Amino acid sequence: LNASQIKEIREKAEKHAFQAEVNRMMKLIINSLYKNKEIFLRELISNASDALDKIRLLSLTNEDALAGNEELTIKIKVSMQTYIFNTGIGMTKEELVKNLGTIAKSGTSEFLNKMTDMQEEGQSTSELIGQFGVGFYSAFLVADKVIVTSKHNNDTQHIWESDSNEFSVINDPRGDTLGRGTTITLVMKEEASDYLELETIKNLVRKYSQFINFPIYVWSSKVSVSTKDSRLSGLKPAKEVEEDEYKAFYKTFSRDSDEPISHIHFTAEGEVTFKSILFIPASAPRGLFDEYGTKKNDFIKLFVRRVFITDDFHDMMPKYLNFIKGVVDSDDLPLNVSRETLQQHKLLKVIRKKLVRKTLDMIKKIAEEQYNDKFWKEFGTNIKLGVIEDHSNRTRLAKLLRFQTSHHETTPSSLEQYVERMKEKQDKIYFVAGTSRKEAESSPFVERLLKKGYEVIYLTEPVDEYCIQALPEFDGKRFQNVAKEGVKFDESDKAKEKREALEKEFEPLTTWMKEKSLKDNIEKAVLSQRLTNSPCALVASQYGWSGNMERIMKAQAYQTGKDISTNYYASQKKTLEINPKHPLIKEMLKRVKEDAEDQTAADLAVVLFETATLRSGYQLADTKAYGDRIERMLRLSMNVDLNEQVHTKLSTANKK
Repeated sequence: LNASQIKEIREKAEKHAFQAEVNRMMKLIINSLYKNKEIFLRELISNASDALDKIRLLSLTNEDALAGNEELTIKIKVSMQTYIFNTGIGMTKEELVKNLGTIAKSGTSEFLNKMTDMQEEGQSTSELIGQFGVGFYSAFLVADKVIVTSKHNNDTQHIWESDSNEFSVINDPRGDTLGRGTTITLVMKEEASDYLELETIKNLVRKYSQFINFPIYVWSSKVSVSTKDSRLSGLKPAKEVEEDEYKAFYKTFSRDSDEPISHIHFTAEGEVTFKSILFIPASAPRGLFDEYGTKKNDFIKLFVRRVFITDDFHDMMPKYLNFIKGVVDSDDLPLNVSRETLQQHKLLKVIRKKLVRKTLDMIKKIAEEQYNDKFWKEFGTNIKLGVIEDHSNRTRLAKLLRFQTSHHETTPSSLEQYVERMKEKQDKIYFVAGTSRKEAESSPFVERLLKKGYEVIYLTEPVDEYCIQALPEFDGKRFQNVAKEGVKFDESDKAKEKREALEKEFEPLTTWMKEKSLKDNIEKAVLSQRLTNSPCALVASQYGWSGNMERIMKAQAYQTGKDISTNYYASQKKTLEINPKHPLIKEMLKRVKEDAEDQTAADLAVVLFETATLRSGYQLADTKAYGDRIERMLRLSMNVDLNEQVHTKLSTANKK
């Protein structure tokens, strides 16, 4: 507009006052509804997209609808002012007055009443804009004056102008310059000068409107840049999207230079309809478990009607799937839903449930070789945490678990594979925990199991034992920690008679250990069915802690002595299992039968108990006493006097 045209507009324009309710509504929006001013661009682009959708729909039944301008685009220009142009359906003069200057009184009253109620209750009110369609007024967050120039196919071109106090409408003195569509001109506030920067606008378009159906162009006086370098693949049916498109899209939105391990693209229907593309990254994000469960990430981006809403929330995915990256686009959520309200939105819970199911389906379909070599190495701990935390999906997650086992030295095994290899009459899944595979496979608890050909799972990560404890069974087979009571083998009548005879034969020794030599250390002493080479082992009850678990719990409690449960479980007496075939045990039986007061036998019993404590993965309560007993045994074996002390001579200098 030139100076004379502007003068003409000022003189001849029809002046209108906003309804009192609308005025009040705008002030509320400007002063309290939006905490983030940049959302104005999201709202105006969303409105532009709606206008384009309307003309495109109209063109399906009216071939002349696009005659004025066949291009369907959104363009944004920044110079001294900000211009947002679309080739949508446009507005007639009547629609400019009705849509931008007034709102049905019933709707306005309802909006204001709801807004007031929610503010009094301390709730976020931003979702109301989406529900009542008043997002246009967010332009006044950044603009002193808003000018709307619009051309509808059924009317001449008109100009609507407002400073938020009143508005005016006039026939455009320039005539038809748009062909069809709408241009919004924002005369920016001084404090909103950032939004006159090209890069700022480009970044906001990418942030909020990446998934709009129509091309968006941003240009300054000399440079025109398309923000649609990588269009949302999810807008097309999955069968029409090439693999390279997914890879390009992933790299664009995630800013990850590596290609993803896998992806899934789907449309969910039912209580809520939405589209989603989810990706598994090639490597775990840095600090994946830092502040686990409390640290927010921005890996899942939520769009409503292709307008970006937020990536700042906890509950779109459960904690254990915090590595999944993706986008969700739904038409069923309110457009201007706040993060706080979103957390409680019932439809979000439905979306979350479907996202989890689809994610687990995606993981399940990863090829076995790639699963073990890539996925499990990066995200195995997440799956184990899922078994612990996600009761509803525990069965699905259990099928994704992988563990080292005695079956193969390097290749991990699934629980399904373990069950397939179980011996004919084996009814339990055997496992043992340790700090490493070497420690686990050299444990005294697995000696007889391995000798008899049973496969044993080796748990070597701190989370592993928690994970298995959360699984009551798998495929009808219960888990058996071989470091605890309950390990039994099928035996013939002859073998049973032999075992009972041995129990009777060694009863003097087991009774002597329980009631005399180790009465303060053990719950009981029994003959072992699990030992072949070791003389004895310390076994926890079914509800007690294994040595590995005790070590983990003590580390977590930092040995403060204030954790009552830690002290309780750690102080529980265990069962000492002895190997009746071991020569040391046979000799002890002989000595106890000959003399129940034999001090050497008593010392040996304590040393065996303490050695079994260490070999079974537990910590000794008194390491000095253990060292003293070992020294005593060494003196006896080497015929060194038990009372002989170290003799030292003082140096000449010391004497002086």
